[in-house]
Amino acid sequence: MSLTITKAGLLDTIQDEGRFGFQAAGINPGGAMDVFSARLANCLLAKPMNAAVIEMHFPAPVIRFNEAAIVCITGANFSPTINEKEIQINRPLLINKGTIIRFKKVLSGARSYLSVLNNFTVANWLNSYSTNLKAAAGGLHGGPMKSGDIIPFETIGELHVYLKEEPFKILSWFAKPEEIPVANKIEVIKGNEWDWLDIKSQQTFLKSSFTITKVADRMGYRLSGSAMHLFEQKQLVSSSVTFGTLQLLPSGQLIVLMADHQTIGGYPRVAHVISAHLPMLAQSKPNDTFSFAFTDVNSAEQMLLQQFNYLQQVQYAAGFKIEKILQ
Repeated sequence: MSLTITKAGLLDTIQDEGRFGFQAAGINPGGAMDVFSARLANCLLAKPMNAAVIEMHFPAPVIRFNEAAIVCITGANFSPTINEKEIQINRPLLINKGTIIRFKKVLSGARSYLSVLNNFTVANWLNSYSTNLKAAAGGLHGGPMKSGDIIPFETIGELHVYLKEEPFKILSWFAKPEEIPVANKIEVIKGNEWDWLDIKSQQTFLKSSFTITKVADRMGYRLSGSAMHLFEQKQLVSSSVTFGTLQLLPSGQLIVLMADHQTIGGYPRVAHVISAHLPMLAQSKPNDTFSFAFTDVNSAEQMLLQQFNYLQQVQYAAGFKIEKILQ
């Protein structure tokens, strides 16, 4: 069983939650930019949260399913259609052999995720299916999907018997992921070098807005805002960084590191975006503007736990529905 990328999109890759435990060797975790949406796509199909999905940017790919499958699309709304008929995101679909999924225009967000009930059979590198673009490893041939690529997936029953001649069938359950923040304020905790900023710059960080520039990709977003400065010029020995680390560049501007960040950096780490707000950041685009606010670790953990509990509820509920279909 398989699907075919009949027309490649801007950047389509296989991703999961990432590979961990290898940063000491210089290998970054990578993984989905919007982990919440990737997990939600899997949970709506009662799959493990860390199962591999296809991460898509717009223009998104044209996908043909060579066998019947149950699928779900989450994250950004790229106006998906099946055989030219509009479909909803955050809702599982049973689709027939020969079905073609297209994405027409961007209604919201920056990254969309496609999960298939049948697990993708692609390369596992260092305990993860995520595509590492720099190392050209993992996922499908270690890079973005190309037109004509065939992605195999496991066989699960004879799903086409539920469809007869219909191209697709909308299944009865869905999700409203309200746990993803929609405000334009990103919550952070103080970084190791926060105290290196002078008082005026600390106030600027908390009271000003910042805009994502055109220099923005899976590795990091450069931000534009009022310049900030250090009390005194210091040299920082390259130290560990992570997804969401905010570094102050020599220009006085900020960069926020994203999923494909390097493992260490030499710029001051003034703050870190909390994990629960990374999905909102991942769905932001150039010219989007937001501000920062401090929170504490306990509050950050509670927000993340709330998101996780929601996903578990979706996963359990979907499990009963999927079980009935596969009986």
